[in-house]
Amino acid sequence: MHPLSLQDSTAPDGVCFGCGSSNPHGLHIKSHWHEDGVHVMAEHLPDSQYCGWPELVYGGLIAMLVDCHSNWTAMAYHYRAENRALDSQPRINCVTGNLGIKFIKPTPMGVPLTLRAKVEGELGRKSRVICEVYAGNVLTAIGDSTFVRVDTEQLAATAHGREA
Repeated sequence: MHPLSLQDSTAPDGVCFGCGSSNPHGLHIKSHWHEDGVHVMAEHLPDSQYCGWPELVYGGLIAMLVDCHSNWTAMAYHYRAENRALDSQPRINCVTGNLGIKFIKPTPMGVPLTLRAKVEGELGRKSRVICEVYAGNVLTAIGDSTFVRVDTEQLAATAHGREA
């Protein structure tokens, strides 16, 4: 039995479609620190509606899984680097600065996917995260992405043309 996921510990009110605990229609991705203390892990079994080609997982779903899981890896890294509890305030938030996905092999439907991510480098507010996607024991995709630490209220205000 896992302790609470990073998502449930940090943002139980989260509404992201991929990882938001409060989104009634979402995927509810749950990420946890691995026992090695370096990697963040998640598992997901794609529903049949996320089929791309017959019997293969839709690449867009893989990108979403990598995006959400990698973002949580970056945020968890910041909490740990600052010696802060996941439920401490103010909340640490990151957004995707760059999402890179390399598809290595076709990802079969009906096979649980394991996501294994770690922060590869940090420079100020930016973190580079490498995320591997496995179908069973087969590596099918690798994410190499950058996440930026932000104030989400200011970000939303800017996106809507309001002053923060």
